[in-house]
Amino acid sequence: MTKSVLLSRRSFSMSFVGLLLCSCASRPVSGALVPTDKPAPGAKDHKILIATTRSRTDTPNTLFDGERSGGRDFAQAVISVPPTHVSGAIEWPAALPGDPAKEMVPRSTGYLEDATAFRQALKSELAARPPKDRSVMLFIHGYNTLFAEGLYRFTQVVHDSAFPGVPVLFTWASRGDVREYVYDLNSATVARDELQATLEDLAASGATEVNVLAHSMGTWLLMETLRQMTPAQRSRINQVVLAAPDIDLDVFKDQMQRIGKLKSPLILLLSRDDRALGVSRLIAGGKARVGGYDDDAALAKLGAVVVDLTDLQGPDAANHSKFAALAAIAPQLSSVLGQNKLDVPNGDGGALASTGRTLGSFVTGTVNIAVTLPVTLVTTPVEIVMGGR
Repeated sequence: MTKSVLLSRRSFSMSFVGLLLCSCASRPVSGALVPTDKPAPGAKDHKILIATTRSRTDTPNTLFDGERSGGRDFAQAVISVPPTHVSGAIEWPAALPGDPAKEMVPRSTGYLEDATAFRQALKSELAARPPKDRSVMLFIHGYNTLFAEGLYRFTQVVHDSAFPGVPVLFTWASRGDVREYVYDLNSATVARDELQATLEDLAASGATEVNVLAHSMGTWLLMETLRQMTPAQRSRINQVVLAAPDIDLDVFKDQMQRIGKLKSPLILLLSRDDRALGVSRLIAGGKARVGGYDDDAALAKLGAVVVDLTDLQGPDAANHSKFAALAAIAPQLSSVLGQNKLDVPNGDGGALASTGRTLGSFVTGTVNIAVTLPVTLVTTPVEIVMGGR
C-alpha cells in the first residue's frame, strides 16, 4: 500500500471522526414531538405542511423514521417558536414536553390521509392568506437528518425570515446517522419521482409563486428531479436555491446543461470552510463539491448567482448549515441589493459588464457576504429566499 493511500485514509478517518463529533451535539431524542398547549405570551406558531418518502413509525410522538416507504405520505405540524428565540438557533426542549416560553415545541402534529388531503390543506392555507402572501416555499433537507431535525430547522428558517406564505417540507428517508452516507444518497435518489409529484402539486395549487430551498444532499435530489422534468414543468417554479450543495462539480455542470434556463437564475449558497463537504469530497474520491468550490466566477458562468457565506457564523461546528443564519439578515441584504449599495470593482456601480464579475460585498456588523452574479444584478431571487421582504 502506498504512502499516499495511507495518508488519504488517515485524513478521511480524522475528518470522519470530526464530523461524528460535530453531529453529536444538540440532536433530538426519539419521541421528541410531544405536543403542549401551555400558554407562552410572545411565542409564534408556524404551521408546516409535510410530504415525505419516510415510513411511519409506531414510536409515539415521532411520526416518521428513516426507512423508505416506497411512496409519498403526508402530515402537518404546528411548531411554536419562543419569544426568547435566537436567530439561526434551534431551541430543543431540555425535557419533554418542552417549555414554549423558552423552547421550540410542537402545538400539534398529525398525519394527512392522502395526496388529496394534502392538496386540500395546501389550498386552504393559501386561501387563508391575503393575495400578496399566497406563495409557497418548499424546503428539502440534507444528509444525516432526522425527521424532527428537518421539521425544526425549516421552522427556524421560516420564523427568522418572516416568510408570509405557506411553508411545505419535503422530507426524504435519511436515517439521521453520519455513517449512513450511501444509504442516504440512495434514499435521495429514489425520492425523485415523489419530489416531482410534490412540485407539481404545489404548482397546481393556485400559489402565486413556488420557491424551493434545498440543503446539502437535498440539492442533489432537487437537481436530479429538475433534470427529469420537462421545460414546461420547470417553468412553474419561480426560484431555486441550493445551500451547501453536496454535488460533484462535473455532475452539476451536466445537470445545469440539461436543465437549461430556469425562470430565475439559480442561487448557490457556498462556504469555503464547510467541514461536512470536505468529508464528502474524500468519500467521492477527491472530487470537488459545489458547496465548497473556490471559483465563484466559474460557477457564475454556468448561470448561477453565487453567495459566499464563508465569513458568516453558522449554527453548527461543521459550518454546513450557514443558510440557517442567513435568514436573520434577510431584510438588510435584500435592501442593499435592491438599492445597488455595493462596491463594484473597476466599474461605475451600474449594470455588470461581464459574466462572473464579483459585484462586491454586503457588510452588516462583522458579516461579510460576497455575491457573484452571472450578468446583471438580480435582486428578486435573494428577496425570495429570504422571505420576500
